[in-house]
Amino acid sequence: MAVAPMDTIAPAPQPSRHAAPAGGNRRAKINGHLLRLPFYLLALTMIAPFYWLLITVFKPPRELARTPPSFVPQAPTVANFYDTEWTPKGINPGHLAGIFQRYQVDLGFWRFMLNSLVITTAITVGSLLICSLAAYVISKHDIKGRRTIFLLIIASMMVPWQTTLIPNYVIMRNLGWLDSYAAYIVPALAKAFVLFFLVQFLQSLPNELIQAARVDGAGEWRIWWKIVLPLLRPALAAMSIFIVLAEWNNFLWPLIIVQSDEMANIPVALARLNSYYVGPDHQGAIMAGGLLASVPTIVFFVIFQKYFTRGIALSGLKG
Repeated sequence: MAVAPMDTIAPAPQPSRHAAPAGGNRRAKINGHLLRLPFYLLALTMIAPFYWLLITVFKPPRELARTPPSFVPQAPTVANFYDTEWTPKGINPGHLAGIFQRYQVDLGFWRFMLNSLVITTAITVGSLLICSLAAYVISKHDIKGRRTIFLLIIASMMVPWQTTLIPNYVIMRNLGWLDSYAAYIVPALAKAFVLFFLVQFLQSLPNELIQAARVDGAGEWRIWWKIVLPLLRPALAAMSIFIVLAEWNNFLWPLIIVQSDEMANIPVALARLNSYYVGPDHQGAIMAGGLLASVPTIVFFVIFQKYFTRGIALSGLKG
């Protein structure tokens, strides 16, 4: 049998000294999970209340009053939204009014959803327009005292907002705006943090764009509307999320200025409902209202999430 020459025999492959052993990969994965453990715990603390809300919504009244409580609905029902077997006289045991049956106002629970939608939309759009115009003036115009004005606006963020409750209430009362949309909207239009954020964003944009528009004969209002606002779109989207969440969940100021049920927003309406009905069997309808109130904000965040992250990232860049 012929034997191959020694120089034609390929040497056996040697194990690479840089190859990581299997045990090292496993250890790295374990360390990665351990490092993420605080985030898992934080996510659990946020998910657990929402899960409890969901299971409470679909429990019948008798299961809500059970001790110890169940963590999975044993007899799921939608009666907490609308119970077809409930009557105002309450002659049917085990059946309570759903969230859509508990308010004696026009449109029922939808009235409060409409109030919150109108108020939140007006405040969000109005404050973004006003703050963007003010940010354009402060960042792109050489006006006397602009730095002092800007510092005073920023300094107002250091003042606790609770100190303005009584002065604002007195102003609203003297103007005759109590229990009206104006009392909701007008005091909430000035937002120092939004102005500060937009100023930081505009400072990252080159001044040549503004100068070129002025050379072409564009006025300041047109520059703001046609150039500044489109460039501010990521920052405006990011700020809109903060404003929408804050105003949709606003409770203390509406509680002070609202006197009738018709002008209540969702947090005030749910708080009043919780004070009217005491007992665990009534919590299903209240939780149903809370679930309906959370849906618009979740949908809004999902839609604008990419603009939110982009706006936060670009606000720190300097041109």
